[in-house]
Amino acid sequence: MEQPLLIYNTLSRQKELFKPLTPGRVGMYVCGPTVYGDAHLGHARPAITFDLLFRYLQHLGYKVRYVRNITDVGHLEHDADEGEDKIAKKARLEQIEPMEVAQYYTNRFHEAMDALNCLPPSIEPHASGHIMEQQQLVKEIFDNGYAYESNGSVYFDVEKYDKDHKYGILSGRTLENIKDASRELAGVGEKRNQADFALWKKAQPEHIMRWPSQWSDGFPGWHCECTAMGRKYLGDHFDIHGGGLDLVFPHHECEIAQAVASQGDQMVHYWMHNNMITIDGKKMGKSYNNFITLPQFFAGEHERLERGYSPMTIRFFILQAHYRSTVDFSNEALQSAEKGLARLMDGWKALKRLQEGQKVKGQPQVEMATVEKLKQACYDAMNDDLASPMVISTLFEACRIINTVIDKKASITAEVAAALAEMYQTFAFSILGLKEDSGQSNKAREEAFGAVVNMILEQRQQAKADKNWALSDKIRDDLAALGFEVKDTKDGQTWTLNK
Repeated sequence: MEQPLLIYNTLSRQKELFKPLTPGRVGMYVCGPTVYGDAHLGHARPAITFDLLFRYLQHLGYKVRYVRNITDVGHLEHDADEGEDKIAKKARLEQIEPMEVAQYYTNRFHEAMDALNCLPPSIEPHASGHIMEQQQLVKEIFDNGYAYESNGSVYFDVEKYDKDHKYGILSGRTLENIKDASRELAGVGEKRNQADFALWKKAQPEHIMRWPSQWSDGFPGWHCECTAMGRKYLGDHFDIHGGGLDLVFPHHECEIAQAVASQGDQMVHYWMHNNMITIDGKKMGKSYNNFITLPQFFAGEHERLERGYSPMTIRFFILQAHYRSTVDFSNEALQSAEKGLARLMDGWKALKRLQEGQKVKGQPQVEMATVEKLKQACYDAMNDDLASPMVISTLFEACRIINTVIDKKASITAEVAAALAEMYQTFAFSILGLKEDSGQSNKAREEAFGAVVNMILEQRQQAKADKNWALSDKIRDDLAALGFEVKDTKDGQTWTLNK
């Protein structure tokens, strides 16, 4: 914790020295997924960004309580206050219970996060499990005069709040801007003005997900869950709230208003936001129908993918860019990331061989000061608002040094090699969260595997054409010894692997 960590605070629009509210402890809340479909690359970015922060804070010695929610109720279509619940709609289309949808895609989300080597959060609360806390939040806002009831629904009175406080401090929008932007939204009729947002929605007869309240049988507004659950698990004031840049408005702006309206001040000290993944220059997302899911990336099963990419390639691809910059998807960029990851892993394997005693005498020696300089460069990068691209660049410099020793152009002592390995282990694996990986998806490996077998069978076919029966039989028998069953059919050769 001696490292001076700077992080960019969206609220102040500048980098600030990180000072936790409680010495030695950090409370961090990150907005999680709405579980009505598979996670896509856009979901991977905040997961990896805040996993990087979680890992680094722990490395610095902080005890971190990391809360990431699961939204399984209240998130309506188009992020508006009207329309069908996204999960309920999926359940209706598939003719199953909404909680089946939520559980299935929550499981799928966890599988994808495990594959990406994201550490699990300390607490993962579900919106549907905290209805009472959300009702209490709505009641506090209502009792303080910043909400009103309309036809059984409760709305936040943005105009009243704006007079007493300031709505738009996070996004920089004014109330008039918001009114103009929201004029096209449906369901303005029961609101006092277009900028107001739902705290509690009366459920229509066909709406399955509903709970009793003093106002109506209904469900909480989308923005309530994070304010209520953040306060429950991290207290009235906590250090960091994170999420994607697309959540700044309206979600996080509304969270600030809810906190101030309910308790008199806002809960969060540092607001952190990762930038977007784009595809053809446009945000990748389900609302744009231009997304590629993580299972599709891993398997290569999408028309925009030339082939599959491993989870570690995806992680490296995201970490190559600073979290506050945009990242545009392309197969070329992913293949470049794949090569970069392979280069780092090759450097690690070579370094382990050096530790086993492959030293070179009579050449310039790699000095401990060089390793210490690289290590400090990594810390400087991480302390400068999590500059992961600079950490990766420094690790590439370590690879260059390792290769000079491998090429017998430099020598290294066991002590210096151990220090270099410790630096590599700390930053590549522990903090960046990378792990040894071939850089290829299972499908890509299977395709390469099959291509090699087919190539061997082409040689057998040529041997048969040349009437070299001995070679033809030898290839067949050698393959059989490895577990392959080769059959000659009228349409050619076929093979299967008998496991």
